[in-house]
Amino acid sequence: MTKYLLTVGFGGSVTDVGMTGWTPAEIRAHLDYHAAVNDQLRASGELLETLALTGPERAKVVTAGAGTEPTVRDGPFAGSTEMLAGYQLVDVESEERALEIAAQVSRVPGPGGVPLQQPVGVRRVMDAADVEMLIPDA
Repeated sequence: MTKYLLTVGFGGSVTDVGMTGWTPAEIRAHLDYHAAVNDQLRASGELLETLALTGPERAKVVTAGAGTEPTVRDGPFAGSTEMLAGYQLVDVESEERALEIAAQVSRVPGPGGVPLQQPVGVRRVMDAADVEMLIPDA
C-alpha cells in the first residue's frame, strides 16, 4: 500500500461563485457528497485522515528568523494564487486508485448540483527509499 495526499484548493472550479453565494441546500449537498466519499473510503480501509480548512480570509502566515520576533500576517494573501481548502490522506494499492479517488472528489456538486470539476492535487507521501535518495553519499 502507498500513501497519497489528495488536496483541494479554494477556487479553480467551473464556477466563480464562492460558497458564500450558494443556497443552504447547495452547501448541504456539497458537504454531504464529501461525507459520502469519505464514508466509502473509511469502509474500504483506504482513508487515513481528512480535514477541511477555514477560508483564506481567516488564514495567517508566520515568519521568524533566529533571535527575532515572529511576524504574523493576515490573509488573504496578494500574490497567492491557491489556498488549501482541505485534504484526504489515503493508503491505496496504486497511483491509479489514488487518481480514481481524486476524480470522484473533483465531481463534488456546486451551485445547481453541477459537478465543480475542482482540481485535486495528488501527491505520493515519501517513504524511506525517497528519503535515502535525498541524502548524498558520504
